[in-house]
Amino acid sequence: MAEQTSTASSRRSSANRKPKKNQIPLGFLTVAFIIIVALLLNIKSSNMAFFWLTGTAFGFILQKGRFCFTASMRDPYLTGGTSITRAVIIAFAITTLGFTAIKYGYAQAGLPIPGMSYVVPISIATLVGAFLFGIGMVIAGGCASGTLMRVGEGFIMNMIAFVFFIIGSLWGAHDFGWWKEWFISKGPSIFLPDVFGWMGAVIIQLMVLLILYVVAEQYEKKRGGAH
Repeated sequence: MAEQTSTASSRRSSANRKPKKNQIPLGFLTVAFIIIVALLLNIKSSNMAFFWLTGTAFGFILQKGRFCFTASMRDPYLTGGTSITRAVIIAFAITTLGFTAIKYGYAQAGLPIPGMSYVVPISIATLVGAFLFGIGMVIAGGCASGTLMRVGEGFIMNMIAFVFFIIGSLWGAHDFGWWKEWFISKGPSIFLPDVFGWMGAVIIQLMVLLILYVVAEQYEKKRGGAH
């Protein structure tokens, strides 16, 4: 009797569900729109068309992969899952090899090493800035990439966060010189190949990432998070 009641309830629930709309035509229209915009931008600048297409592709990948740095730090505490955390660690490992190869090639050729402007001093400003940025990411529900992705999905909160993200970025850029002179530049700049050599720097960084990966995997098993 209970089984018949459950079956009848399930049938009524299925009957009350609205049929899903066919989104294939909308998908074709979206692809056509992307192509048309790319062609129009290409008339003005091939770079703009390239940026439009690559930006669209990255947005699609982010949305489908649900890839977000905030989630990689937040999910272990909320759900116990570390799949995104481990994905970020793997991404760091791959980029470590790739960028090291590029930088080493330039160094061996006697050319200026690209990206050295990003080797910035480490000081108390780094810790304070990371702490504030972490709080902001959690409150907003996403980092820069996650916020952009959710704006495209129509999340009102992330639209508000995006507006203040722009305001904060412009404000920070305006006052960055003062912060750099009085706070940021007070610490030492550390480029690992200068300390451990190119091979040593790669090995140390990959070992640290491997340890973090194992810790994340064991943490998920201990918490019983979803794989």
